[in-house]
Amino acid sequence: MMPAVLIGFAEAMSAPEVVWSLVDRGYKVIAFARKGRNSPLRYSRYVTCHEIISPEVDANAALSELDALCRQTLRDAPLVLFPLDDSAVWLSCRISAKPGLVLAGPSLNQAGIALDKAAQIAAARIAGFNVPRSNPCASVAELRKKELSFPLILKPANAVRESSGRLQKGRFWICGNSEEMEVAVSEWAGKHPLLVQPLIVGTGEGLFGLATNEGVRAWSAHRRLRMMNPHGSGSSACVSQLVCDDLASTAERFVRDAGWRGLFMIELLRDREGKVWFMEFNGRAWGSMALSRRQELEYPAWNVDFALAQRSQVEVKQRTVPNVVCKHLGRELMHLLFVLRGPKSVALREWPSFWKTLYEVLRIRRGDGIYNWWKEDPKVFFTDCYYTVYDNVFKPRRRT
Repeated sequence: MMPAVLIGFAEAMSAPEVVWSLVDRGYKVIAFARKGRNSPLRYSRYVTCHEIISPEVDANAALSELDALCRQTLRDAPLVLFPLDDSAVWLSCRISAKPGLVLAGPSLNQAGIALDKAAQIAAARIAGFNVPRSNPCASVAELRKKELSFPLILKPANAVRESSGRLQKGRFWICGNSEEMEVAVSEWAGKHPLLVQPLIVGTGEGLFGLATNEGVRAWSAHRRLRMMNPHGSGSSACVSQLVCDDLASTAERFVRDAGWRGLFMIELLRDREGKVWFMEFNGRAWGSMALSRRQELEYPAWNVDFALAQRSQVEVKQRTVPNVVCKHLGRELMHLLFVLRGPKSVALREWPSFWKTLYEVLRIRRGDGIYNWWKEDPKVFFTDCYYTVYDNVFKPRRRT
């Protein structure tokens, strides 16, 4: 019997492209969504969404409800559980083993490298990546004792962590001077562990693949053209590029030493001098999945196939098609608003020109792709654009 695939959370940026990749492969797709949260996937013709309580509200209740949904779905068919965001990774690796249930994501043992950024940095250094100097801090007092040079960035040490029965992501701060540092420290107040790193100015890049028992398959890479928020965020537009052999070799050592299996992304930053720095490791579907699929790189379907068979059907050969551009319409509109607002830190001395940005956003070249568009499922695209703008503009009021 063909297994069903349960994906989540439905609000993940990659969710629509993941669904369509799995549907094209012949899988029946079900999704779990955060109760009360907007999601374009709810408007898809190809997936049924089931609500569970948000783990950011009650982690134990979310785990219990996801476990119950797995049991209910298993009555009809074998099931593959495929987490799409960090909170779903945290939940999925804690679901109890059941006959007929296969996890297409990290196990509890692997979740450490997927969610702990300090562990990622240590592993990246051993593998041979250039890694920014990183100082861990667990309290305000500890942070004040450190000798710091500006500009710097304060970022959460964990992708998600449980605190007081809730999952928390934390936020980051860019500080260009002591005044901005005091504001950041006041807002942080020791609420979660931090990593303090020098601010490196450059261009974001991504390295992607599928780690199998026979090694990494289907390498690909991209470069960010624009971040949704120039202050720091995911991309609103990106372009494919060829994979550097040296970086691929280092990345393969990283995933091999980590014992990783399944799809993955390594986020990199190329500075003004061309030096490439390790930023973080993502062991889940990435936001720019649309760009991968425009190159016929069906990572979601391959990930489920591999989870079921534990052997790769993906060819070793390079599949990347360079210079394919993909844009996310909602994020591009938000990018214009962020550029118009201006920088929030004196550390950001190079801010995009609004008129040049407007030209680049409106410029459409032949062959450019768009995130989350499929003519067979058009409501997803339009609701995705709407929710992207709405949720970012009204983010302080949004329910968790």
